[in-house]
Amino acid sequence: MSATRRPLFWKPGTKAPGSGLDEERGGGESDQPVVYNPNVSLSMEQQRQKLPVFKLRNHILYMLERYQTLVIVGETGCGKSTQIPQYLLEAGWAAEGHVVGVTQPRRVAAVTVATRVAEERGAILGHEVGYTIRFDDCSDTTATRVKFMTDGMMVREIMADPLLKKYSVIMLDEAHERTLHTDIIMGLLRKIQQKRDDLKIIVASATLDAEEMRDFFNRNDSKDESKDTAGILTIEGRMFPVDVHYCLDPFPNYVKGTVETVIKIHHNEQSGDVLAFLTGQEEVETVVSLLIDEAKRLYKEKHPMKMKVLPMYGSLPASEQFKVFERTPQNTRKIVVATNIAEASITINGIVYIVECGFVKLKAYHPKTGIESLMVTPVSQASANQRAGRAGRVRAGKAFRLYTEEEYDKLPPSTVPEMQRSDLAPVILQLKALGISNVLRFHFLSAPPAQNMIRGLELLYALGALDENGNLTYPLGLQMAEFPLTPMFAKMLLISGEFKCSEEAITIAAMSQIQNIFVSPTGQRKAADSAKRKFSVEEGDHITLINVYNAFIKYGQNSEWCHENFLNYKGLKRATEIREQLIRLLKKFKIPVVSCEDDVNAIRRCITSGFFANAAKFHFTGEYKTVRDDTPLYIHPTSVLFTESPPQWVVFNEVVQTTKYYMRDVTVIDPSWLCELAPHFYQFGTEREIAAKRLKVT
Repeated sequence: MSATRRPLFWKPGTKAPGSGLDEERGGGESDQPVVYNPNVSLSMEQQRQKLPVFKLRNHILYMLERYQTLVIVGETGCGKSTQIPQYLLEAGWAAEGHVVGVTQPRRVAAVTVATRVAEERGAILGHEVGYTIRFDDCSDTTATRVKFMTDGMMVREIMADPLLKKYSVIMLDEAHERTLHTDIIMGLLRKIQQKRDDLKIIVASATLDAEEMRDFFNRNDSKDESKDTAGILTIEGRMFPVDVHYCLDPFPNYVKGTVETVIKIHHNEQSGDVLAFLTGQEEVETVVSLLIDEAKRLYKEKHPMKMKVLPMYGSLPASEQFKVFERTPQNTRKIVVATNIAEASITINGIVYIVECGFVKLKAYHPKTGIESLMVTPVSQASANQRAGRAGRVRAGKAFRLYTEEEYDKLPPSTVPEMQRSDLAPVILQLKALGISNVLRFHFLSAPPAQNMIRGLELLYALGALDENGNLTYPLGLQMAEFPLTPMFAKMLLISGEFKCSEEAITIAAMSQIQNIFVSPTGQRKAADSAKRKFSVEEGDHITLINVYNAFIKYGQNSEWCHENFLNYKGLKRATEIREQLIRLLKKFKIPVVSCEDDVNAIRRCITSGFFANAAKFHFTGEYKTVRDDTPLYIHPTSVLFTESPPQWVVFNEVVQTTKYYMRDVTVIDPSWLCELAPHFYQFGTEREIAAKRLKVT
């Protein structure tokens, strides 16, 4: 990998492909250590003043006084996420018991930004500055003045207090991600502002259609611009410039291309950490494994610059996620391999080089089948630019894109909002609980497809959350809306008392929130599979999860025992915390928390009562087909039911799409339970018999 080889990337506008890159690499490796913070010797206040947003501090505060809604477009690295909440605090927006609320689309972002702001304020996290994420509240009801939270938790806040009386300002950060909850919040805040003239809203993002957002919140019907209630402010100036380099020819395999590019950067570029973007956990782990092998080889060859390779994805235990924020020793280059979790708000110190594969894994919903799956699709230009911006936080950086410039020009300008590609049952349930009876007329920034809305209404009606008139049922529908879980899980928990298995149902719900309970380290696959068989049962994954949890408690929540049995210790500890919160919710609704002991059928019937819409039957072709739509499905290879003799009838939690549609978290059922527990949804008999019954009813 000598510097004289023809490089893979070129920067448009240079004399010839590769020449500019050769010149840049000519200086060889730098002996200087990685600079994490060039202003580290300055006081915290002086560091804050160095940020581009500081120059516009007074302007931001003036515009917030002038307008009800302020749309701020600020380039990555300008300091908007950490500084604007502090400006509001210093200007008195959190005085007299008021709170400044800041939403983030991701849990890690909410925690890290809150931690940074608390550090800058010299405050203890959880007092003046706090955060709230699902199943973790680090805030004080009386002391917290600036509260960071995920957008899902903000919806919960609105459910508890529909007018958000204690909040003076709500800041929606990273609004360009257009998550399901962000869109719901924007529609709700628009309604709240009609009742509360004093509530101020800040919509902030690095890449955003500012005019669309301003028009959505602007309540001025006249042509007189002086009466506008929404304004736009642009903050220019990324911390440092970023050079973007494109591929001469697209990579046939972007996973292999990512590994090759990272290795070339390590050999040919100056010091500075690398952040590589991939689509999902499997790809991240594959690349991490290959790069660790390379790092070991370099160590044996006594290379002057070592490599420290770290993964970063949503289901990674929190302790592992936070490793990427730790400082690296001198002469060590940190390589972070991440999903799009690292695209916004999270600032990883020392990142100078970005490797961008050009793809992202997005949620997609098929209303005809009712299946929600994850699909790998090309990134949008907005996301690609956001990713590139991660390289300019510390010093001048470089972004290497594993596709051509022509391909970039063909990419969609922005990502399709999650609202238009999701199962809307949870959205409808929350809106109904907030008193919005006519959800079809609710003012969405991007209206969801009618088919998705109809399918969501049908499911909620089948679960008993809505009545024939589309109104929320009492108490079932209202109680389902209070659970921070999907409607199916909520129904399973609320009905578990009738089956006398609420202890087991709570365990299933808590364990299902943790991805990858079973750990399968590279090179130890057989031992991990053998350990998994100790807990596996022929009834399926849900009962297996109960066995794992009960054994974990029996052995005193011991981390060594987890290590010996290839179990995710941090995940299991998290499941115990989630379980405690779910128990409190059930007690609040006066549902008896009892155990069915060894009555496995009671648990399976309880699961079926919540997940009856996700039933599938084994077909003679060797695949499963959903009972409702005949959609072909397969059992996921990680399931304990992935055997040579598959069961005839099953229900499942979710579907994951890779090369096929795979069912995850599967339980074996008796088909007669479907008609018994959901007679309004299923009927036994031939098509002719069922049609005759319907004709007789009408």
